[in-house]
Amino acid sequence: CIRDSSYTVKLVELAGELEPAEIQAEIDVILENINRQMSTYLDDSELSRFNRSASTDWTDVSPQLAEVLKQAQQLSALTNGAFDVTVGPLVNVWGFGPAPGEDEMPAEQTIRDAMGRVGYQALQVRGSPPAVRKDRPDLYVDLSAIAQGYAVDAVADYLQALAVDDYMVEIGGEIRARGRNARDTLWRIAIEKPSTGSRVLHTIIELDDVGIATSGDYRNYFEQAGRRYSHTIDPATGRPVTHRLASVTVADPSAMRADALATALMVLGPEAGYRFAEKHELAAFFIVKGEDGFYDRATPPFRRYFVSERD
Repeated sequence: CIRDSSYTVKLVELAGELEPAEIQAEIDVILENINRQMSTYLDDSELSRFNRSASTDWTDVSPQLAEVLKQAQQLSALTNGAFDVTVGPLVNVWGFGPAPGEDEMPAEQTIRDAMGRVGYQALQVRGSPPAVRKDRPDLYVDLSAIAQGYAVDAVADYLQALAVDDYMVEIGGEIRARGRNARDTLWRIAIEKPSTGSRVLHTIIELDDVGIATSGDYRNYFEQAGRRYSHTIDPATGRPVTHRLASVTVADPSAMRADALATALMVLGPEAGYRFAEKHELAAFFIVKGEDGFYDRATPPFRRYFVSERD
């Protein structure tokens, strides 16, 4: 889930006898454990073993995996399937999964076969004792759109348990920040313009005790016959999204929820996504491809994070 992702942890002050090297070592252990629970890139992870199993009986899992799957199922129901961790077969046939892709559109029958395996309703989760069950033996779960946010939360919660009140945690672009930075100001984060070329600043936001995640179509994609195919797959169509939403950033107290909701809004698109965010009072920032460049829209709860709103 966090394979090949770099991470950054910034702390302003350490309490007591804490040493940076000791904290980094513990963070590495936390992240390695999450990978061994939730990665589809590790053959021996809990999730990979569950995906390989043809059993439709309850399978015991770690409390952490059960918690992420429980949250995922709740968000799937909330978004009416726009977020769906069982979309993995479609992600794989389009070449965006653990196996190297061919950078070409799959055959129609291949897409239809994969769609037949997708549906969050076929996944059951229980908390006590923690276990999961699939209603069909070929169900495949991919947590890449939620587990990275969970990892950010896990590191942030570890720091707070050490009484570290001023920190910024970033893993693969998902972030959670609290308190103030070394200049005694709120943490400032840049939102990029969704360009496939050089990285260009679009706007700056300030964070305090909140997580943020961005989903976009401009980093992971392939082109065929002059058409771009994004890694964001719509479970309802079985195909990459084709609307004009280039990226969406969500702020939420939980980086895990922000991660999943950003994916859901990216699937829903600029209009339906914005209406959903407004209805559920989400803090969301949309960057849309227009005829003459990009334009953006922010829901009212997100506007508090703009630096210009504070200055």
